[in-house]
Amino acid sequence: MPFTANRQFKQQPRIIARAEGVHYWNDRGEKLVDGLSGLFCTPAGHGRREIRDAVAAQLERLDYAPPFQFGTPGSFQLAREIAQLTPADIDRVFFVGSGSEAVESAIKIAIQYHRRRGDGQRLRVVGREKGYHGVNFAGWSVGGMVRNRDMFGLGMPGVSHLRHTHIAENRFQLGQGEHGADLADDLQRLVDLHGGDTIAACIVEPIAGSVGILPPPKGYLEKLRAICDKHGILLIFDEVITGFGRTGEAFAAQAFGVTPDIMTMAKAITNGNIPMAAVAVRNGVYDTIVDAVPGGIEFFHGYTWSAHPVACAAASATLKIFKDEELFVRAKALTPKFLERLGALRKHAIVQDIRGYGLLGGIDLAPAEAAGARGFAVLTGLFNTGAVVRVTYDTIILAPPFIATEDDLDDLFGKIDAVLAKL
Repeated sequence: MPFTANRQFKQQPRIIARAEGVHYWNDRGEKLVDGLSGLFCTPAGHGRREIRDAVAAQLERLDYAPPFQFGTPGSFQLAREIAQLTPADIDRVFFVGSGSEAVESAIKIAIQYHRRRGDGQRLRVVGREKGYHGVNFAGWSVGGMVRNRDMFGLGMPGVSHLRHTHIAENRFQLGQGEHGADLADDLQRLVDLHGGDTIAACIVEPIAGSVGILPPPKGYLEKLRAICDKHGILLIFDEVITGFGRTGEAFAAQAFGVTPDIMTMAKAITNGNIPMAAVAVRNGVYDTIVDAVPGGIEFFHGYTWSAHPVACAAASATLKIFKDEELFVRAKALTPKFLERLGALRKHAIVQDIRGYGLLGGIDLAPAEAAGARGFAVLTGLFNTGAVVRVTYDTIILAPPFIATEDDLDDLFGKIDAVLAKL
């Protein structure tokens, strides 16, 4: 089982058997509130008939077509729909099957872009400590979560890391912290060390997600953008978690007013119904790669499941729900109540820090006798109490669905309160 203590699980299974709206039911028929939107991927709620019907209709019309040298109507339609949501000039879309594949593809696009421009020496990629960019070799190499790295060798060569932004000065800060913008200067230090003309790209999550929700300090992303511009480095935003409304805007790039050159997206793109992800790039990046090759294949990369017709149908149906029900607006409207309830958890003595932005929240707990033991106790305690959340080590991560009501939040936080009070 992925990212699971397998022996522990088999001793105490946690089986989810059914879902509808903002709730799950376990195999005993007990109801659980979904405090994580699946795994950040079902913001429109579970069991959406519109997506199910779109998938069924697509299966009847076209179940699969090879993506190498052939296209399908749905993929081009979906690309147009995504381009209406992405920041201006980021209009070219490459479809893949997962967030990990999206990161791998984004890094390849960046390296290919520089090579096509005659800067083939630009092979270095800069990531960030505490970053998570999936589990493929490129992704965990640029990522900075130690346990995701330490069992798999040296990783991709030429990778450097910025320091993370989880600093004491911003403890219990909801929204963007006042301190830490200077941490972006780490990129300039790497330029000074290696030479700016050797660095292809810098990849960061606008809000670090899997490590425990780290919003960027004020001015931090702006500084990264300026340093990248100065030295011809492509800026990649990994929006696998933050994409499609989690910040109250379509993408975090718009929420923070900083536009990258390349952005990854996944999770909510099909509301969790079918695996899918994408990379969106600036027109200039696309044009450079494509126009440099007079004939034949321009980009030697792709997957069997790229632009899968059924996934495209699910994604288009999902984007229609987002639009018709104004779910990004609803997410923004729900945010103050969410952050208020999140901040109130500070009353528990074992809570060491709380962070939040949009409908994303992280709560650090004081470790018990072993790192992760207290977090696991919270995970199992909440499951038994009737709630599903994400726990990484001793940090609780929350990401409620956009369709949640204030009553649903009261239910979720009431359960969290009860469990934390017992620890």
